[in-house]
Amino acid sequence: MTNGTAKESGSVDKRLPQHIAIIMDGNGRWAKKRGLPRYAGHPAGVEAVRGVVEVCVELQIPVLTLFAFSSENWQRPQKEVNLIMDLFMRSLKKEVRRLERNHVKLRVIGDRNAFADNLQQQIEEAERQTENNQGLLLQVAANYGGRWDIAQAAKRLAEQVQLGKIAPQQIDEEQFSRHLCFADVPEPDLFIRTGGEKRISNFLLWQCAYTELYFSDMLWPDFNRKALEEALHDFSSRQRRFGRTGEQVQDRTAEAS
Repeated sequence: MTNGTAKESGSVDKRLPQHIAIIMDGNGRWAKKRGLPRYAGHPAGVEAVRGVVEVCVELQIPVLTLFAFSSENWQRPQKEVNLIMDLFMRSLKKEVRRLERNHVKLRVIGDRNAFADNLQQQIEEAERQTENNQGLLLQVAANYGGRWDIAQAAKRLAEQVQLGKIAPQQIDEEQFSRHLCFADVPEPDLFIRTGGEKRISNFLLWQCAYTELYFSDMLWPDFNRKALEEALHDFSSRQRRFGRTGEQVQDRTAEAS
């Protein structure tokens, strides 16, 4: 799962992840450090998103998943939540053309029912406009939580059992995984969290079982190309064993080459 190749990069190792997941933490603290209201950090964070997407497109990373708004973020001050929702709406309208130019396919994962009708419509329209793009798959997790994802998968399986479509004994990890968000793409190889916190905060709990974790003290609006390349270089230096011994991994690598 780490055989991607960068075409033009002097500082990034050629072993690249196929799927990067990022918790973009630190927008509010970035703004406060500059004497600005917390919300001012969110538009700056959008600029950082643009930069990371551009690098992923350039390096031909197949999938990028960004944690934009968690199911717990509704607990923030109402004014900030309203401003974030407004920014989300404006960003969808503004960025969709840029995504199309770069052949990026947009997918929003999470429970959309809590969003206003006009925002739900805007999400659907942006997805429709980019659905045929064959480049980077950009997944934006909005009103998403890992526990919600697991619970909704369990609910869907229970409904199938109730309807007699499957038997309880048929439910295994593979069957369960099919009912989670983005079951059609590889699980993340690399998880990045900015802002100095060292936890995954209810993000992709099932999908990150074997993901390499990388934590940066850098606040999200400051996370640039160089910072991403450092994370990719760190990833490329790790040996991913998936329960095997180091010697077994070396043998498999030698056989593949």
